[in-house]
Amino acid sequence: MKRTKIKDLLTGANILHEVTAKGWVRTFRNKQFISLNDGSTMHNIQCVVDFENTPEETLKRITTGAAVAVTGTLVESQGSGQKVEIQVSKIEILGDSDPEKYPMQPKKHSLEFLRQNAHLRIRTNMFGAIMRVRSTLSYAVHKYFQENGFNYVNTPIITGSDAEGAGEMFQITSLPLDGSAPKNEDGSINYKEDFFGKHTNLTVSGQLEAETYAMALGQVYTFGPTFRAENSNTTRHLAEFWMIEPEVAFNNLDDNMDLAEDFIKYVIKYTLEKCEDDLLLLEQRLIDEDKSKPMAERAEMSLTDKLKFVLENNFKRVSYSEAIDILKNSKPNKNKKFQFTIDEWGADLQSEHERFLVEKHFKCPVILFDYPADIKSFYMRLNEDGKTVRAMDILFPGIGEIVGGSQREERYDVLIQKMQALNIPEEELWWYLDTRRFGSAVHSGFGLGFERLVLFVTGMTNIRDVIPFPRTPQNAEF
Repeated sequence: MKRTKIKDLLTGANILHEVTAKGWVRTFRNKQFISLNDGSTMHNIQCVVDFENTPEETLKRITTGAAVAVTGTLVESQGSGQKVEIQVSKIEILGDSDPEKYPMQPKKHSLEFLRQNAHLRIRTNMFGAIMRVRSTLSYAVHKYFQENGFNYVNTPIITGSDAEGAGEMFQITSLPLDGSAPKNEDGSINYKEDFFGKHTNLTVSGQLEAETYAMALGQVYTFGPTFRAENSNTTRHLAEFWMIEPEVAFNNLDDNMDLAEDFIKYVIKYTLEKCEDDLLLLEQRLIDEDKSKPMAERAEMSLTDKLKFVLENNFKRVSYSEAIDILKNSKPNKNKKFQFTIDEWGADLQSEHERFLVEKHFKCPVILFDYPADIKSFYMRLNEDGKTVRAMDILFPGIGEIVGGSQREERYDVLIQKMQALNIPEEELWWYLDTRRFGSAVHSGFGLGFERLVLFVTGMTNIRDVIPFPRTPQNAEF
């Protein structure tokens, strides 16, 4: 018989019919009750085995982690905890699992232990819930942009330019690393002999390429992997992560802020509607975790309330200058409670400052705009004051910055001046400058680190727990 997903069996639509389910054993009790899960839902289905008429050898092979196929009649459950169960008439062991060696036994595991078993942690309820939420959010991203007339653009992963000007990039080369690579007269490596004929890296952003497409298609977005060789071993950084980057021709900064707020609210609302069970499980995890904390450190809102809070509140729009005044005069700053004291205008805000503004001062999501030019990227439009740029960051509770964007510098002469001041070679970005030579127009866009969004929606606190196989300093396992 063709298998039926457990999610569909639990609706009870096939009651009193013969069904086949396939999945992995979560538990097997009293040689009789199999708790079976196939990943279609966080819920298991109970399969009742006629142990008296089942060979002992088969019963011994029904162990946690084993893959099995069961066929039987779907009936109303006699026990508590489930509405329906399968009265098994036939069972087949598809794949054995040695109970002495299988690490995902039915008990509480630490998150660190689960990270060390990232290939198997998805078989736990918690990680099944996280990854189903991630999948739903991913679909919602595409759904939003497609419904709003955006074109999906696949920007290159291998690039010869550094979009952020940060220099923290992974180099791509086919040259030998044993010292025998071809050299220039000055002893430096001759990259003209390399595969691409020039120095290339893994991309840190698809923005610059997306801008060129926005200047022809009007509205575009990228959603793909990006890479940062930043040696930050923290709960908020990954070396490989996914970025969502829309670019829109004729949009100014205000339009950009409207788009970002509307987009975030849409994908959160969609996920709340589609992942109710998974989010309730993750909410309960947070409640249980909070019980071990002092009252002052416990969350003020449940996970669901926090998500609804974002949906129901307009994001507060505040200039960088106003934010600096608030921070300078705040109690944590005056009492030296901030790790990084705010002394003067021009300071680069840290996560502690961003979270103070969101969680303590305004008590709602915040959009900061008009940052000092000196702390922002070269492509952001210079304001008339000559010292700030049309940049914006969206700050969220528990996360800090979740979105960074700007109105792009569309004026050719100003862009050239900014690049020269930062020693960015014009010949490296000749193609980018062409969009300012031929039919330039006001345009804007933003970048949203997808894992930060998943972190917020799931309530997890370590970014390594919201991506299937995290890539971090000294770790490229799996």
